[in-house]
Amino acid sequence: MKSNYEKTLDENFDKALNLCSNEYFYEELIELLKNGNIPEKQYSALMLKELKTQEDAEIFLSNLINCDGKIREAVAQKFTEFVQYSSYREFFAKYPNVLAKATIDINANISRMVIDGLALMKSFNDFGLKYAENLVDYIKEAFDGLDKIVFRDKKYTVNKQLFKLYWCLEGLNNYYEFLDKNLLKFILKKALEQNEYTVREKVAQILTNVNIEEFDDIRKILELDDNYYVKRILNR
Repeated sequence: MKSNYEKTLDENFDKALNLCSNEYFYEELIELLKNGNIPEKQYSALMLKELKTQEDAEIFLSNLINCDGKIREAVAQKFTEFVQYSSYREFFAKYPNVLAKATIDINANISRMVIDGLALMKSFNDFGLKYAENLVDYIKEAFDGLDKIVFRDKKYTVNKQLFKLYWCLEGLNNYYEFLDKNLLKFILKKALEQNEYTVREKVAQILTNVNIEEFDDIRKILELDDNYYVKRILNR
């Protein structure tokens, strides 16, 4: 089946109308999600009411990355519904790499929905360790990219790395306990070097949960931060 929209707006409208005018069995929705084009995958993700097997969960989550943004956003939205149930959390716990990659999606709505859903999966130790490990790899990539940036680099290049760092720190806010505390401290101190206050906000947010004396030096630095929003988080 095709992986793109139809050639004209009228054809796309007719396709969407046809989809919404019919009812599909579960197996048909899974097949559309597996082999459909953009509107078919988007529609099937939103219409799914359950996931019956581990294989079906894999097909579902595979559409959370490496495909059109409309599909990814539909899957992320449905993920937040499915993850409310423990049986589906057991399915999803098999895919820390996919969910880590979705955490840093270029679409902030997707990142937010995935991170909110993952707050319910901290009880899966193996998943938590692997997910946190993936985030650390992305954070190191962001640090490395930011360290190499020179004045002539385009603003997009800088923002891309800051965006990745921001969402990784947001993801770690629920999973920091899966990291060695020395590694966590290194990450937080390195993040403090960034001029972007929203990154320092994420550091402050994590510190509100980390009640360890060894982190007091970071807290003191943040207490002197010149940004109101950063200091406000510490004073909540």
